[in-house]
Amino acid sequence: MASSSVIHSEPTSSSRSCKHDVFLSFRGEDTRRTFVDHLYSALKLRLISVYKDDEALPRGEFIRPSLFNAIEESRIAIIIFSKHYADSSWCLDELAHIMKCKEDDELVVIPIFYDVDPSDVRKQQGDFGMAFAQQEAQNINKALLWRNALIDASNLAGWEPKHVANGHESRIIKEIVETIVHRLSPLNSEANEDLVGMTTRVQYLKSQLEIGSDGVRMVGIWGVGGGGKTTLASSLYMGISSYFEGHHIIENVREETSKDGLKKLQENILSAFSKTDVKVHSIDLGKTMIKSMLCCRKVLLVLDDVDDLSQLEALAGSHSWFGSGSRVLITTRDAHLLRTHKVDEVCHVRLLSDDEAMQLFNKHAYNKKEPVEDYETLSLRVVSYAAGLPLALKVLGSFLFDKDTKAWMSTLDRLKDIPETEIVDKLKISYDGLKVVEKVLFLDIACFFRRCKKDIAMEILEACDLHPEIGIEVLRQKALINIVDGTLDMHDLVQEMGHYIVRGKHPNNPNKHSRIWKSEDINNMCLGDAPMENDQIEAIQYHDSEHRHDLRHRLQFCKIVSNLKKLRYLTVSMTATDEYVKGPTFLSNELRYIACRGYPLSPFPASFQPMKLVVLCLKDNFQKEVWKGCKHLPHLKVLELVGMKKLFRTPDFDGLPCLQKLTLFDCPKLEEIHQSLGSHKSLQHVNVRGCSKLRMFPTIVHMENLKTLEISSCHNIVVFPKIVKTRRQFLRSLPKLDLYTCHFKYAEIPSSIAGLSNLQELSLVFNDFSRLDFSLSQLTRLKLLNLYHCEKLLELPELPSSLTILKAENCKSITTFGDCHKNCRCLCQVSLKHGSIISDSQKLLESMLEVCLAIENHYMVLQLTGAKIAKGFTPLLRENKCTLQLPENWCNDYSGFLMCAILPSFYNGLTLTISRSDETNGMDSQNDVFWEESDGNSVDKCTWMVYVSFGSLRQSVWWDQTYKALSFNISGCLGFGVRLVDKKRRSGIKETPTIYSSGYTPTLNIQHDSSSALMMYFSVPYSLKDVK
Repeated sequence: MASSSVIHSEPTSSSRSCKHDVFLSFRGEDTRRTFVDHLYSALKLRLISVYKDDEALPRGEFIRPSLFNAIEESRIAIIIFSKHYADSSWCLDELAHIMKCKEDDELVVIPIFYDVDPSDVRKQQGDFGMAFAQQEAQNINKALLWRNALIDASNLAGWEPKHVANGHESRIIKEIVETIVHRLSPLNSEANEDLVGMTTRVQYLKSQLEIGSDGVRMVGIWGVGGGGKTTLASSLYMGISSYFEGHHIIENVREETSKDGLKKLQENILSAFSKTDVKVHSIDLGKTMIKSMLCCRKVLLVLDDVDDLSQLEALAGSHSWFGSGSRVLITTRDAHLLRTHKVDEVCHVRLLSDDEAMQLFNKHAYNKKEPVEDYETLSLRVVSYAAGLPLALKVLGSFLFDKDTKAWMSTLDRLKDIPETEIVDKLKISYDGLKVVEKVLFLDIACFFRRCKKDIAMEILEACDLHPEIGIEVLRQKALINIVDGTLDMHDLVQEMGHYIVRGKHPNNPNKHSRIWKSEDINNMCLGDAPMENDQIEAIQYHDSEHRHDLRHRLQFCKIVSNLKKLRYLTVSMTATDEYVKGPTFLSNELRYIACRGYPLSPFPASFQPMKLVVLCLKDNFQKEVWKGCKHLPHLKVLELVGMKKLFRTPDFDGLPCLQKLTLFDCPKLEEIHQSLGSHKSLQHVNVRGCSKLRMFPTIVHMENLKTLEISSCHNIVVFPKIVKTRRQFLRSLPKLDLYTCHFKYAEIPSSIAGLSNLQELSLVFNDFSRLDFSLSQLTRLKLLNLYHCEKLLELPELPSSLTILKAENCKSITTFGDCHKNCRCLCQVSLKHGSIISDSQKLLESMLEVCLAIENHYMVLQLTGAKIAKGFTPLLRENKCTLQLPENWCNDYSGFLMCAILPSFYNGLTLTISRSDETNGMDSQNDVFWEESDGNSVDKCTWMVYVSFGSLRQSVWWDQTYKALSFNISGCLGFGVRLVDKKRRSGIKETPTIYSSGYTPTLNIQHDSSSALMMYFSVPYSLKDVK
């Protein structure tokens, strides 16, 4: 913790132009060779500019004017009063001028009473008074001025060495110097006025250094090139260097290392701190020498633009190299490097805000704070282009300075295709430091995957063998990309730099580029003759809507693709191609990823050997088969066939040993899935949907790694996939089974489903069975059961204890819930709307409420067909809001709020707002209109029962146990009531649910949380993926 100082004051802040930090006023014969000499040396060691008359006065000048000028040009004046100080009229004149400057020019004055009592100075008594009396007698005209100056100066807070640190002069001087350092801090001075947007950043970074605290602290600054890291570090260095016994900054460590080596930088550090020329014979010896020299000293070391761990190991190996109180500041583009070196804090440099960016640009473009008239719109365009990058704003501002509007517009138009070289070169440093595979990954993201969901991009990049799991993190740590809400992104100029690298030396010849991502480039290529061969282009992404009726253009594009010998990535999106248009005659064997929509690609050319292909996605074309016969694709993991209008059979899956994901969607003529699918051991996800002519799913023989099986809207599949009895154990790991819209009948749902012990989600939506002739109670991990629109289902099966969500809407034949839920210990979200009126709904409500009461931070949602008023809610207000008066100690005596709301049946969700109320009456007002049972049990209305526990609300900002009354509001509500649930109900509950420790834990969907109101949204989710 920083030690307190004698003088408690803020750092100096003056608008004066100062040449000196400190002016020393003293009586030479008393203190020149003792106290003053030691103080002067200590100040100089901290790089403080000191004016001392016998040191700073040039020969031949008159004494008095030079001294007065020096006083006026100083920020602080230190007056060392001693026994013979008043003997000198020179000293007294200095004093008078110092005190005048204090009043007129904000000069900071600090008195030191060296072997003299402050009261003697103030009253001009004792030995000090006798000396003053002699000068007073000789200078009657100045006596009053001197006397007033002595009185004013002696009344200032200062130092009395004989009463501080037991009179130890070295310790006293150290404290004085620390005080002077604090008062001189330039972070609050005019020195940094030109650093636009840096003040708050510098202050934040300074706080992370924790200057004044003991121990050694290393802080790293990282961010994109040109983002202001060096400016920030240099500014901070200037501001805090005087706090340390020694300090040094090495700029451009990366560049200096490559030019002169690490030994030279070690010599640089050693020489700077020792004030002598030091030579180092080896890097290891240099490490030892730095540690030996600095381990007992409080120093500041700044290492700028570090790009390799070896540099940190050689220059600032560990905290133990430095003395207590030392600080090491490191700037880099690589956050991982900082974490590997175990720095104490990693600070990311924020780019400039729009206002800050405009201010910096104006400074360089106009040398003023506001844009010049007629240039406002152009300035906005430049600032938008720079996107907060300080380097770009400085470079472009300086370039456009003093140019007319035509030059500005020309420059902006040129920047669209050719970025400024100085900006690119600075940004490219990060790219140059990447490994080869990381460079390929970065360029692919820059050209194809910016603003793409990370998971989708990862699948594609993995297919291209680019190891994105590690590579994306490396790029993020080097500030080349960032991830926002699960989406890959990067700075506009970083992306432009990537495009610049790809275009290389041939910006106008796309045939020479490694990647093609601009439709205009492909269109231009299609206008000319396709080259015979091309071994430059590795990846193409083409989205065409302009030439959907241009047959020649499509044929030409096919020719171009046929000539690309090194193509590894192909994604094409066109409107549906005429079924008679043939695809390419040749495809590169380097292809790893193919995604084509409306583009004739198959059957594959006979010469195509897709040994490296990992992902194949075909959409919206007229192919009858993917390829002829059995094709061997040893690395194919993903096969998606979507909207294939004439596809009548799938390929043989025996040739796809690594296939993990199969999607067959909206293939209306597909009649057969090859039987080899049922024996596929690698498959994890199978989704067959909307294949209306498909009559049978292959018999499941192996498929031991299957995680998701979805068969939906395949109306002609009348039998559930047969599972070979000896292989049923392999499906026990299946967590999700979806049999949506298959119209299965009673006898077609096999009891073997009950053996899927790991099943967490079961969807039997839109099926025709009347009952399930087996118990689901064996599915001890089942969280969600979806029986939506099973209109013929007469009764619910026995439900497992683990079930949390039951979706049984449009089950019109169910009239009672029965005892199927008797074992449920977690059931808290149930929807029975759009069905029949449930006769025992109150019993279900009580059971669900019992579950909720067993868990403090819980909630419950029950949706029922009709407008049935639950027990305890009569009368019910015919409004969408009501007020609840709260009894004393309500938050301890009760467990939560239970609400009954009548809503139109088409409402799928309920939005509840709770706020403080000043009303004195709740639901007792004689003006209220109440809901009656006769107002409708019709199926066009739905009753919502919602319970919210206090435990689930306690962490909200809104929660306050001092509330006296609350207002409840539900949007669109036709009738509404609310009551408190007594904690005493919990006494009969014997068992607390344990399922939440191993799976889905329901949490409130809070949409707004403030001290004035809390807004929540309730619904019964359709699938576990919809659960918040």
